[in-house]
Amino acid sequence: MPEGVEIKAFLDRSELVGRAIATVQTNLIEGGLIVIFVLVIFLGNMRAGLVVASVIPLALLFALAMMHLFGVSANLMSLGAIDFGLVVDGAVIIVEAIVHRLYHHFPGRTLSQAEMKASVQKSALQIRKSAAFGEIIILMVYVPIFSLTGIEGKMFGPMAQTVSFAIMGALILSLTYVPAMSALVLRRKIIARRTFSDRMVDFLQRLYQPALRWALRHRGLVLGLTLGLFLFSLGVFSRLGGEFIPQLDEGDLALEVRLQTGTSLSHNVEVSQKLEKILMQFPEVITVVSKIGTSEIPTDPMPIEANDLMVVLRDKSEWPRAASKDALIAQMEAALGTVPGVAIEFQQPIEMRFNELITGIKSDVAIKIYGEELTVLAQEADKCARAIRGIAGIADLKVEAVEGLPQVRVRYRRSQLAQYGLKIEDVNRQLRMAFAGEVAGQVFEGEKRFDLVVRYAPEARQDLQNLRNLYIRLPEGAQIPLQQVAEIQMVNAPVQISREDAQRRITVGLNVRGRDVESVVQDIQAVLAREVSLPPGYYFTFGGQFENLRQAKERLMVAVPLALLLIFTLLYFTFCSLKQSLLIFSAIPLSGHWWGIGFVAEGHAL
Repeated sequence: MPEGVEIKAFLDRSELVGRAIATVQTNLIEGGLIVIFVLVIFLGNMRAGLVVASVIPLALLFALAMMHLFGVSANLMSLGAIDFGLVVDGAVIIVEAIVHRLYHHFPGRTLSQAEMKASVQKSALQIRKSAAFGEIIILMVYVPIFSLTGIEGKMFGPMAQTVSFAIMGALILSLTYVPAMSALVLRRKIIARRTFSDRMVDFLQRLYQPALRWALRHRGLVLGLTLGLFLFSLGVFSRLGGEFIPQLDEGDLALEVRLQTGTSLSHNVEVSQKLEKILMQFPEVITVVSKIGTSEIPTDPMPIEANDLMVVLRDKSEWPRAASKDALIAQMEAALGTVPGVAIEFQQPIEMRFNELITGIKSDVAIKIYGEELTVLAQEADKCARAIRGIAGIADLKVEAVEGLPQVRVRYRRSQLAQYGLKIEDVNRQLRMAFAGEVAGQVFEGEKRFDLVVRYAPEARQDLQNLRNLYIRLPEGAQIPLQQVAEIQMVNAPVQISREDAQRRITVGLNVRGRDVESVVQDIQAVLAREVSLPPGYYFTFGGQFENLRQAKERLMVAVPLALLLIFTLLYFTFCSLKQSLLIFSAIPLSGHWWGIGFVAEGHAL
């Protein structure tokens, strides 16, 4: 690098990756310790608890080996979804059966190694069917996720694969390793004594038994309340709304800035500097970097009037004024609103590129209007924007600019050209030579060769009047002004023509704040159906996150019932009783009201 020049990264994504890895490590360590503690407490046997707990690292090691074999990366989505409670489920069943048999069939005895092996083998054989089917039923839960394709499949597929690998490893260990370790590690001298676990279970039994007796005496009331809560949960679920994926807080902001079409580069730089100075006045901001007229990928060029502002923020613990990111965005919007002629959209760096690479739109939701005439498309897009502007939750509403680029249009009057004996080709050549330049020769400098271009002086090509007064040479040698044979006007030309599915398209983009995407889109659809009537041959669709959500829901509507059918089939093969299978299976829908209450309490969407 030249002296005094250095390369400095202004947006370091390694910090976000580091935070994600730290979250995974914390979750895995804390989750494992909690599971081990609960196992030791409730099993009432230190050795039995450690045997079960040893399944956790071994199952995780098996999952990591399978991830390497199948090319699944270890990240926040994949490792963060591992539930150690599910992993040790089969091992808990088998170890508890072994301990129960030892303490109820051989109290006060010291078993030989052969007797110990026989007792462990008999217990494992009796319970292996329930343990194996329990793990397989858990695996069936992830079948709908494997059915996802596209972006949602790439995001959630590794999570389902990793959890499935861990559960399969735990299943293999619970049927082989756990019985072997139990026969080797558990004490052969059976001393029956009350432990802390027994006393705790007795305490819970004293609370549970009266409730159980009351429920059995009032079966009709209990069933009625359960059914009522179930129906209530259905109503709650219908109003929860939907999101494609939960929003990841990246810690920084990305502002997409749009100026008027045709804005010069110098003016854009001037405006960007004003915006940077305003943003740097916020104590929560570390630095601001502008990217003018550049795109993330070469196949997606950005015009000169487009500008991406990357705002690097301090850690939230160091924010002196703003209580949350939404509050900070509101303050920034108010401050930046003092700059005229600027449209600003607030997003996050990865989120913005993610949306753009998926659908070509940086916004959360895009209303795509298809048709033939650009003027009609622009008019209908403005109507849609005005109609939905008042809907709650809509932010950063913008209409794609397809017109407004100043252009000089020269329309020849062919009858007059013929009268003077002029050809359009000759007039165009003189016009191009005067304003764009025409090669008149070559200049040599040593071995270098340059074209010699001739054109009018700058003061002679400043405005339309210069063009109108341009003299055109006639075949006989006389000259006439261009305005005698042509109509010269300044018109608004198309800025860009976007096409999709072989049709012209314009988009109305918006972000969603304070609400879920699905409910906002439903409100938009209702308003557009009531207030906007498109001309024949014109129609609109929705893109962005909503499109991904719709496609995922369509697949899940098929995959989820199939997974439930597989679960019920496994239950039937386990119990060989239709009544018992239906009784156990009913826990799936009846537990839904607790999901609904929890989601409402936390303010989450599905």
